[in-house]
Amino acid sequence: MSTQDPATILLIDDHPMLRSGVKQLISLDGSLKVVAEATNGEEGVRLAAEWDPDLILLDLNMPGLNGLDTLDKMRRIPLSGRIVVFSVSDHEDDVITAIKRGADGYLLKDMEPEDLLESLRQAAAGKMVLSAALMPVLAAGLRENRPGAERDIQSLTPRERDILKLLAHGLSNKLIARKLDITESTVKVHVKHLLKKMSLKSRVEAAVWALQNRML
Repeated sequence: MSTQDPATILLIDDHPMLRSGVKQLISLDGSLKVVAEATNGEEGVRLAAEWDPDLILLDLNMPGLNGLDTLDKMRRIPLSGRIVVFSVSDHEDDVITAIKRGADGYLLKDMEPEDLLESLRQAAAGKMVLSAALMPVLAAGLRENRPGAERDIQSLTPRERDILKLLAHGLSNKLIARKLDITESTVKVHVKHLLKKMSLKSRVEAAVWALQNRML
């Protein structure tokens, strides 16, 4: 994608009014463009494979194939873009489950329009996005899920600590590799090691932990 080309977005939501409103909002931003819309999960998976957009905005509650099952299916095809859940639900279980099943972010439908646009820009650029209201929800859920987990930042190598800080900024492996001047495959190995050492299940959990512990 050149700097002139807008980031491509696929909307997957069964409510036409919602899709229309989001599409209208996105049209106000020249750096973003909705290239396809799906009314259900099955159609969403097909369009994701067809377009391979920079960003997929996915509703959780849809008839037929729900959002989480759609997410599972999309994670089994080679997509280069980010998948962000867009939901009315701020329930801890929904947020934790979506992140653990591979969502690159979680945004609430009651966000202010300008905040939504900024989050979409960040997600399309490869960053993790999370509605501000969800950060304490996710952090609390992580504490409850692993109350006995011992996490010692000193167990990480200096390079792993650098990568953890960049994860906390929401950077993708590709962006981290570029920033540290190493290969993307090397970043993946470091992320795998630091997650294991810190008893964390995903890069999003790592980012939240780093933010909670003021590593930035």
